[in-house]
Amino acid sequence: MTTKKYVLDTCVCLTDANSLFSYEDNDIIIPFKVLEEIDKHKKRQDSVGVNARETIRTLDELRLTGTLKNGVSLGEGKGVLTVNTGSLDKLNSSFEKTDPDNEIISVALAAQEEYEDSEVILVSRDINMRIKCDSIGMETQDYVEGETIKRSEGLYTGFTTYLVDDEIVDRFYEGNDIYAIEEEVELFSNELVMLVSNANEKKTALSRFYDYNTPLKNLVKYDEIWGIRPRNKEQTFALELLMDRNVPVVTLIGRAGSGKTLCAIAAALQQTLEYGPDESPYKRVIVSRPVEPMGKDIGYLPGTLEEKMLPWLSPIKDNLEYLMGDRKNMDLYMDEGMIEIEALTYIRGRSISNAFIIIDEAQQLTKHEIKTILTRVGEGTKIVFTGDIEQIDNVYVNETTNGLTYVVERFKNHDISGHITLKKGERSKVATISADIL
Repeated sequence: MTTKKYVLDTCVCLTDANSLFSYEDNDIIIPFKVLEEIDKHKKRQDSVGVNARETIRTLDELRLTGTLKNGVSLGEGKGVLTVNTGSLDKLNSSFEKTDPDNEIISVALAAQEEYEDSEVILVSRDINMRIKCDSIGMETQDYVEGETIKRSEGLYTGFTTYLVDDEIVDRFYEGNDIYAIEEEVELFSNELVMLVSNANEKKTALSRFYDYNTPLKNLVKYDEIWGIRPRNKEQTFALELLMDRNVPVVTLIGRAGSGKTLCAIAAALQQTLEYGPDESPYKRVIVSRPVEPMGKDIGYLPGTLEEKMLPWLSPIKDNLEYLMGDRKNMDLYMDEGMIEIEALTYIRGRSISNAFIIIDEAQQLTKHEIKTILTRVGEGTKIVFTGDIEQIDNVYVNETTNGLTYVVERFKNHDISGHITLKKGERSKVATISADIL
């Protein structure tokens, strides 16, 4: 079988430092321009910087076994890695020769000419780079090794509909034990289940699944949580998970206006401030969202940490002020340390116990950043990630590779976690229609 030659773009190495070893026994070509671009990112304090430094260290270790110019082995069962400068002469006059992307493409074109018997493929996460390559007949592909799911439509929703005999719904409401049947549908711990009568689709019951040996649980009826009431079944499901102390990891995905952040903050305030100091399960509420990029130094901005974070935390503060009603009370709680505004940049090294943590806009985080945050969670802490995977500004992640999706899929098999996808907008009619048609 003919060995393939994979030319890696800069963004591939910055996304995953292990990408060099992800192509079995095929050969890897690193354009010299990629080395220069990686070097520009090595001092960053986020996951991009981590991957840049790790890639550099890996290449340094590999070069000790030979020369990068002539090729070095990537290990047993792996191919050979070379660093190539290419030739700008391979580009036609339409290409701007000072463009870094075009310099990388020139390496791929040179490899095509040099290795006539091999299939040369340029790997890039940059969509426009792949379009450029296709326009000149260069085979190209995205880097998909780190994808949690193949398509966003395949993401676990945390909710399923269970068609049952009409009498089952009645028995459930009467308090009888109703069990899910493993052969009929695959369920995960803390998945929310709506029982639907096969005789009348409007006859339903909302329940929660634990395991196949435990009866379906009727949801706790919350008339009001910190002044808000659930407006649909999805918000009802979300509050069920948010109010359960036995579910310390909760993920909420939903479009703008679905109420995910509002529900999370309301549940946090209810469980932290509603009870006395000795009765409250949590001693403080910590709210944050990524500073884009997460590792960007915000020290140059004027003011206190709270003032520096204000541009990024305005949506959270809006929700807090709406729920608190009285701005003075909110300021008082913040002064007493019961409500904290935390910068994710400085969370590394901390151990946060007995707190209710809310991380908004979590779809902007990478898997590495998510891991960093979760490993800071101490005893008695509940952490909630909220976000909309359709609104991602971080160029190093997408709908299928972001940290929020990663947590949902990796934790769905564990009874310490729960997830719900909120699809219905409740902010306003204007917001809902706009989300659908724009």
